[in-house]
Amino acid sequence: MKEDENKKEDPLKVNRRHFFSQLSVGIGSLALGSLLIPDLFKGGGAPPLTQPLGIPHFAPKAKRVIYLFQAGGPSQFESFDYKPTLRKRMGEDLPDSIRNGQRLTGMTSGQDKFPLMPSATNFKQHGQSGTWISDYFPHIAKIADDITVVRSMHTEAINHDPAITFFQTGSQISGRPSMGSWMSYGLGSENKNLPSFVVLTSRGKGNSQGLYSKLWSSGFLDSKHQGVLLRSGKDPVLYLNDPDGLSRSDKRHLLNEVSQLNKMHHVETGDDEIESRIAQYEMAYRMQMSVPDVMDISKEPESIVKLYGEDCQVPGTFAANALQARRLAENGVRFIQLYHQGWDQHGNLPNAMAGQAKDVDQASAALVQDLKQRGMLEDTLVVWGGEFGRTNYCQGKFDPADFGRDHHPRAFSIWMAGGGIKPGLNYGKTDEFGYNVIENPVHVNDFHATLMHAMGIDHEQLTYKYQGRRFRLTDVAGNVINDLLA
Repeated sequence: MKEDENKKEDPLKVNRRHFFSQLSVGIGSLALGSLLIPDLFKGGGAPPLTQPLGIPHFAPKAKRVIYLFQAGGPSQFESFDYKPTLRKRMGEDLPDSIRNGQRLTGMTSGQDKFPLMPSATNFKQHGQSGTWISDYFPHIAKIADDITVVRSMHTEAINHDPAITFFQTGSQISGRPSMGSWMSYGLGSENKNLPSFVVLTSRGKGNSQGLYSKLWSSGFLDSKHQGVLLRSGKDPVLYLNDPDGLSRSDKRHLLNEVSQLNKMHHVETGDDEIESRIAQYEMAYRMQMSVPDVMDISKEPESIVKLYGEDCQVPGTFAANALQARRLAENGVRFIQLYHQGWDQHGNLPNAMAGQAKDVDQASAALVQDLKQRGMLEDTLVVWGGEFGRTNYCQGKFDPADFGRDHHPRAFSIWMAGGGIKPGLNYGKTDEFGYNVIENPVHVNDFHATLMHAMGIDHEQLTYKYQGRRFRLTDVAGNVINDLLA
């Protein structure tokens, strides 16, 4: 009996032949993994993905995003959320049962009364979808069946800086990577001669909140993923052009020498940011040729100028940036972010918002139409909206001819078009006062999850390890709103 037991192989003992046969399989697997995922064996931020970066988790509906961000918080009551009850009850105090003790800003928390104020303009239904759109946006009204209006957006942030930061990075506290950076990190670039993430800014006539580079920062991701701000004028990128007397061949030679020094430094330190610096030098070199060509709209036909409006020929305007966004999308830029300032109407709203809407209305609609006629809308996701909405009561004095609205994060509207989003849909609903969401709420985290899903990304899988934990754009929340997806 003892002899038979001794013949049984101890599971913890492995003979020499078995060891080397298994070792060869393991080494082969590691080699294959290193080919598929070059960063697999790097420390720190190696992503726990099931496939290499640059490959979507599933078939994407959209290849790129153009985000028309309206900084300052456009009023939903003068844009896309029609509330006739406010006109019927104009001047009445907002019922406590509706406000329900919700947080107010310091600008209205001291008011004794909260008099209801109807829209400063009229609304009409448009398209087969019957979408209610205010008279401030006659051009967007013409594309009512191409867009989906979400009237049930909500957020926690009630002040501009944390609210904008939250929309752009998924956190109210600065320091996290922006949406565009996450897209660049997860999907890479489609054009080696242009950045995968580009930012354009414009300013309206209204009260403007500041914009900061942290909104398009790569945060703790490699700096090669941060947004590149393109300026208006003859020098879109500062310090991109060579100084006088330096030929292109001299520049190439200089970059080669600098690259060799950086590679030596990388071998010594193992700092991955050095590789990012090398890549950025090379990108800047290629951009010297590609950016001027992309930014040159002089060859656009008259029909396009007419579509976007004469302002598209004025550098730095929203219309010019919208046209540039289409050109950048055509050239493979993954994420294009437009910021238009001036929507913070705490006073003089009837005049200020009318002018602000005129700045963006035609070009916003033109962008959707232009993409559609080129066959690009189906794989380009266009988003239009701000960081929060406005109150249904007036701030300060009650004067229908001259009033303002305070910040309101609990219910506001945005719209989306193309890129796998159902067209002509009206999603979500607010109460008759437009104060609370009562149907199909969409949180900022849900918005991010849905946007990433349209791009073929599982928002729970695209993560990055930093300071001992894995981060993602949606943090620990967010659900894909499948009802919005085509």
